[in-house]
Amino acid sequence: MKAELITIFLGFLEGFALILSPCILSILPILLAGSLVGSKKRSVGIILGFIFTFAFFALFARQLVQYSGIDANLIRYLAYGFLFLLSLILLSNYLTELFNRITQRIVTMSSSFMSPGHERSGFLGGILLGGLVAIIWTPCAGPILAAIIVQIAIQKTTIVSFFTLLAFALGAAIPMFIIMLYGFKIRDTFRFFKTHTVLIRKTLGAIILLSITYMVGQETGFFSSSVINQSTIRTAKYLEKGLWQPYQAPKIAGISAWINSPPLQLSDLKGKVVLVDFWTYSCINCIRTLPYLNDWYKKYHDKGLVIIGIHTPEFDFEKNTANVKNAVKHDGIQYPVGLDNSFLTWENFSNHFWPAHYLINKQGMVVYEHFGEGDYDVTENNIRFLLGIDMASPLAAPDNPLYFYSITPETYLGYARAEINLSPAVTHDQIAQYYFPKQLAENAWALQGGWLVNSEKIISAQSHSSLKIHFKARKVFIVMGNNTKKPIQVKLLLNGKPLASDNKGKDVTDSSILVDKHSIYEAVALPQSGTGLLELSPNEPGLEIYTFTFGN
Repeated sequence: MKAELITIFLGFLEGFALILSPCILSILPILLAGSLVGSKKRSVGIILGFIFTFAFFALFARQLVQYSGIDANLIRYLAYGFLFLLSLILLSNYLTELFNRITQRIVTMSSSFMSPGHERSGFLGGILLGGLVAIIWTPCAGPILAAIIVQIAIQKTTIVSFFTLLAFALGAAIPMFIIMLYGFKIRDTFRFFKTHTVLIRKTLGAIILLSITYMVGQETGFFSSSVINQSTIRTAKYLEKGLWQPYQAPKIAGISAWINSPPLQLSDLKGKVVLVDFWTYSCINCIRTLPYLNDWYKKYHDKGLVIIGIHTPEFDFEKNTANVKNAVKHDGIQYPVGLDNSFLTWENFSNHFWPAHYLINKQGMVVYEHFGEGDYDVTENNIRFLLGIDMASPLAAPDNPLYFYSITPETYLGYARAEINLSPAVTHDQIAQYYFPKQLAENAWALQGGWLVNSEKIISAQSHSSLKIHFKARKVFIVMGNNTKKPIQVKLLLNGKPLASDNKGKDVTDSSILVDKHSIYEAVALPQSGTGLLELSPNEPGLEIYTFTFGN
């Protein structure tokens, strides 16, 4: 209990210290504008609105965004828009009068916002304005706010975290309140402020407008002295989509082999920014992230970035060190790769996805996670933010659009993970004869001839046995292999016809794929996304097929 009280007290002191931060300058005009056009109760309302909105928004923003699906940045931009509208109303006599007429039935909010001559308290309007200031101020507080966030991250209960943030907001609000009270006294003491209320209102409106313009410009880099091409990235002043509660990075354990590096431990990398990438070489989603990882390693390795690829196998053949080494060489990977065949590191991170990225700061705390493809600009921004890089630089590549389209999902053929409604009725772990149905639903697959179906793959049991899949996509990839002594030729038909130059994948020759190793093969590459019926037929028994993946 004593330690928790100390934490709360430290939060108060850190909040009070914000009066010395340049960050406070961006919201002082807004606070002065709010206090000078209302009563003392309005000033109290602004402070209370600021304190409780900041504490609530800062603590629960991530949870609210998670459940609502709304981007937190959108909320902040809406607040900017609201205050921009407020500045326009203050600047215009017509808009002020119109606003008052429209909102005169809503308690005292209209008069408290815009009519300095009214005697109404403006308390509720002050709460609203204070809340808006809190929302836009939250990302502005910078290093001091970061310090308090680290403190609450180690708390075991949300209640202690909330009171710590509440104390922080209270500490920040006290000097603001003093400033607003003096602004109120200035208005009452000097005749000039009494006789020039319209001029003051418009001046404060202009100050608010300039303040909002400046803050938005700083956030977007609009005021940069150099022209930035759209293919460049500029570091934001905060961690985008960062974890609300960073945690100590788990240990890397159970690595059976290292590629491109001697054995590594995260505890030896303090002072470095580390990106841990869980991947596997036959996962098409993982493969599509590699150009970005390679580019980040090339650009930021000498600036303190360490990328560690944790290769955790999805299938048994991916446990083979030689196979992984060949894939690393083929994909141009130069950063360290560890083979997590026992899944120990995977379990230490409580990971469930391929690919998955965990970004670790210089203090060894995981501060950002991303699962799957996409958000490459966000990840790169966060790398740059943690490295302290402010200079603009080229983006790795245009954001990959493949996952935005509605396509056939990844299709597993082994009975352990096959989708029951889209796969044929199969006999487990025994060779059986199968027959194509008359019709095949979209995303479904079927077998013909002799096949052995086990938990993670299917194996052709006779020559010219066949498989059909009804897909929707532009590209079709197949994870295949064989354990025979010679390559197996797999004949491909698309909608009953051989593949041509305008629809064949890069691994296809004469409408066939030569399968001589366990790997992922590109079978189909249509000019544009569409539906099709793909048929595979191996010329020999022993072909192993694990999964189909799709892209656009």
